[in-house]
Amino acid sequence: MKSEAAIAALSALAQETRLAIYRALVRAHSPKEGEGGLAAGDIAEALDVPPATLSFHLKELAHAGLVTSQRDGRSIVYKADLLAMRSLTEFLLEDCCQGACGTVGNRAGQRKKECA
Repeated sequence: MKSEAAIAALSALAQETRLAIYRALVRAHSPKEGEGGLAAGDIAEALDVPPATLSFHLKELAHAGLVTSQRDGRSIVYKADLLAMRSLTEFLLEDCCQGACGTVGNRAGQRKKECA
């Protein structure tokens, strides 16, 4: 991940409503393909956010690469992009302890040595 993408993702999450939206989408995530996610109306209702405001925040999260969307009939279903979040956390931790501790996790999901 490049610095510009990390800054965009962190900036998108540095707002209370967008952070709440992202966390709601993480809770609604499913490891099964084609499942999980939340329709925009469900997000608006759960977080008590007006539809126009929600649309603005979802656009910001999508622009930062943190959420994806897919049409499902008349609804648009949003999902957290967990690979993007993994890339962000790897970017933030890649030089931890000046390399003495290794990385916290690798792309295969295996854990490596961590700092105490």
